[in-house]
Amino acid sequence: MDKDKIYIKAIGKIDLTVDEAVFLWEKAPLSELMLLADCLRREAVGGDTVTWQIDRNVNITNVCISGCKFCNFHCRLADKDKSYITTVEEYRNKINETIALNGDQLLLQGGLHPQLGIEFYEELFQTLKNYYPEFKLHALGPPEIVHISRLSRLDIKTVLQRLTDAGLDSLPGAGAEILDNEVRRKISPGKCGADQWLEVMRIAHGMNIATSATMMYGHVESVKHRMEHLIKIRDLQAECPEGNYGFIAFIPWIFRSTGTPLEREIKTDFNPSEYIRMIAISRIVLNNIRNIQASWLTVGKETAQIALHAGANDMGSIMIEENVVSSAGAANRFNAEGIQQAIREAGFVPRLRDQKYRYRTV
Repeated sequence: MDKDKIYIKAIGKIDLTVDEAVFLWEKAPLSELMLLADCLRREAVGGDTVTWQIDRNVNITNVCISGCKFCNFHCRLADKDKSYITTVEEYRNKINETIALNGDQLLLQGGLHPQLGIEFYEELFQTLKNYYPEFKLHALGPPEIVHISRLSRLDIKTVLQRLTDAGLDSLPGAGAEILDNEVRRKISPGKCGADQWLEVMRIAHGMNIATSATMMYGHVESVKHRMEHLIKIRDLQAECPEGNYGFIAFIPWIFRSTGTPLEREIKTDFNPSEYIRMIAISRIVLNNIRNIQASWLTVGKETAQIALHAGANDMGSIMIEENVVSSAGAANRFNAEGIQQAIREAGFVPRLRDQKYRYRTV
């Protein structure tokens, strides 16, 4: 293959094949990929603005039956001394604290609780919206939607419609991991398959529910698996009805292994250059997704700053609270002042945003 010809395809917004993406990963110099990705970023979003957000990650429950080998956070229903369901009073305290810090959203992660069906989530969302009508709920994800569908014996569209009627504002791309069923069976055997994850998002896009897409890499997958994942995301985005939100952003992050069951099976070492290559390739392959986020939580400030020169245009949230990734060894932290300073140090202009990438006032 000729990498220059692949570059020309990318510049012309012609879809790359899996083999072409793998070739760039394996053969193209990182400096060239960064330059190309930065040019594509400027074309997609313009100028030197880098966005960021203020929200809070709250776990609805820590009970989960998915059996993910990369998670330290979950517990079984039988673990009475550890298991919990967040109460409305706790939500109100957390939301009040978030609003005091100029936050506008909760990212609600549910887990696959064996006893929480559609009625529980409807009541929760309605209650929170009654107290805070303008506060946004970026909640659940395809694995939880599939799980609720099974528990409640409802089709996916009905579940999504009832949840949005109750107050769901947008759907995170949680639980994508790697969109390959063989990989998923090895690392998250209880979660929905790749095709189901994609189908939930396809239905959400048809309903004009704003979504994001993610990738957790650096465990048992191959480079080809990663590139296939990107292309599945790109191709699904191409199906989104014109004028609908679709995937607003893509967020790749590295597997953090500390203390997880998967740590005993594989050896992982964080390679900043590999992460920068992942960001650049994401921008190059995902020619129809406007926003690429640098995952400072998992890679740290310095690597995230470099990612802004390799195709990323967003630094994500300051994450007032985050439990799942942190429990596996991600100890990085930012406050509002710190994330803006990091963006400026990298040579960019910080702009506060909401979940739909609309600018807010700091």
